[in-house]
Amino acid sequence: MAFVMVLAYSRRIFLRFYLDQRTSSFLRGHVAAFDAWNGVPRTLLYDNLKSAVLERRGDAIRFNPLLVDFARHHRYEIRPVAVARGNEKGRVERAIRYIRTSFWPARSWRDLDDLNDQATDWCDSHAMDRAWPGDRTRTVADVFAEEQPRLLSLPEAAYPTEERNEVRVGKTPHVRFDGNDYSVPHELAQRSVELRASLEQVRILHEGQSSPRIRGRSTAVR
Repeated sequence: MAFVMVLAYSRRIFLRFYLDQRTSSFLRGHVAAFDAWNGVPRTLLYDNLKSAVLERRGDAIRFNPLLVDFARHHRYEIRPVAVARGNEKGRVERAIRYIRTSFWPARSWRDLDDLNDQATDWCDSHAMDRAWPGDRTRTVADVFAEEQPRLLSLPEAAYPTEERNEVRVGKTPHVRFDGNDYSVPHELAQRSVELRASLEQVRILHEGQSSPRIRGRSTAVR
């Protein structure tokens, strides 16, 4: 999944890739963008993706509670765009077209980390050096220098973006997550545990005690 966020005034682009479309990855994209910009926009516009909008009936909207909590932590306003109103999100749509024509052609990469390193370099160089639509004599970098001081400051405490699931251990002492098996102490067989997954590791907790497991490395179960 490609996560794209664009600052409305300067048109600075943030681009990051993830292996899934989970809400946890969606929020990680926000955190990475805020860190890259060293600030938080005061208002963010969202379309009707499930990570943002769970239900819409006329003007009544039920937002994803995880996104609401995330926005409260970072002190920004959630603002939905109307259904079938592409003009309300024209800046990000144009940014996506620009990514398709400027970032992707003839590009190769070794793995996801390498692709994201290239995306970061592209965002900080080529995309920043392009002409600003409001005045072709200025660059996006020039205008971002004016916009950045007006962003909200980053919160002191980082928001936890781990994916959390309550799972029940079967007769064999392991739990399955994302296609991998993770071993747990045998005394937890047929008991419930909490699984927390970041991009780097999986933690399995029982009664507050954590047992870290390296993400992506499976444990054979015989």
